[in-house]
Amino acid sequence: MAQDLTDVLEEWKCLEEEYQELRETHRMYLQKLDEISKLQNHCSSSISLQRKRLKELSHQAKKYSKGPSEEHSKNLEEMKEKIMMRPNAFFEMEAFLPQKNGLYLSLVLGNVNVTLLNKQSKFAYKDEYEKFKLCLTVILMLFSFICYFFVSYRFIDAILNFLLVWYYCTLTIRESILITNGSRIKGWWVVHHYISAFLSGVMLTWPDGNLYKTFRNQFLAYSFYQSFVQCLQYYYQSGCLYRLRTLGERHNMDLTVEGFQSWMWKGLTFLLPFLFFGHFWQLFSGLSLFRMAQLPECKDWQVLMCSLSFIILFMGNFFTTLAVVRQKLKSRNQKPKSL
Repeated sequence: MAQDLTDVLEEWKCLEEEYQELRETHRMYLQKLDEISKLQNHCSSSISLQRKRLKELSHQAKKYSKGPSEEHSKNLEEMKEKIMMRPNAFFEMEAFLPQKNGLYLSLVLGNVNVTLLNKQSKFAYKDEYEKFKLCLTVILMLFSFICYFFVSYRFIDAILNFLLVWYYCTLTIRESILITNGSRIKGWWVVHHYISAFLSGVMLTWPDGNLYKTFRNQFLAYSFYQSFVQCLQYYYQSGCLYRLRTLGERHNMDLTVEGFQSWMWKGLTFLLPFLFFGHFWQLFSGLSLFRMAQLPECKDWQVLMCSLSFIILFMGNFFTTLAVVRQKLKSRNQKPKSL
């Protein structure tokens, strides 16, 4: 009995020593956190000051096409080149500093800091985003296929449309977090998901009736085709991005997108016919709905809203893809001349 009590007291003594070490470690941790916070604030303020001074300096440098001597001209050109490269350096630095949430994230999440402060966390979140997008795309493709061929209940259609609303709304939130953490997805491919979420929400509220049944199969076929093309894009884009990141030609936080970008030109031009076919399907759907909205028996506001959404999606997708192709062809034609 005495031996057991001695063992218990010895165990408590060891536990007490470990607790004191834990307290000291935690104290050091809090101290380092405070130091990190001060360093973050210092870096952010220094970057803001650098931007301001660079802007002023670049305005002054524009006044001089060349210096009074050859050495001054050379130094002036070097300075201008470095000024042009500096914003990219600031962008890389800010990717690891706390950022203020944009309007959308502030409305959804409030003032929560969503900046991930190390590369491992950023890559893990990006990979999880890619897996989420692929998994949901496959589910939506199968769901659309089942609804088109086997099930024709409005309740099941509503579940599909609700899933589409949730999917696109979740994408917009996750993409906003990724942009805050350094992903360079921008422009139309961000707006595309907001409009798609709105379109899916309108489809969800469209009451069952003759007009809905007339458009139903066309929408389900379009949803199936769109999901199929997105799976195709993910499979090839992820491989292409991995190769370009390895070569140092793409940023580590770049994402797969539902459209066509300049970095896809080598090896992925075969996707263009699939994309353009989907774009014109959007135009066809928009025009079909617009004609439907002109019918005397059409009393549903959803018809016109869906029509406008499809036409906006077509215009954004088509002209953005066309601009990328035109820019790439123009740059290819200019290369031989420069040589």
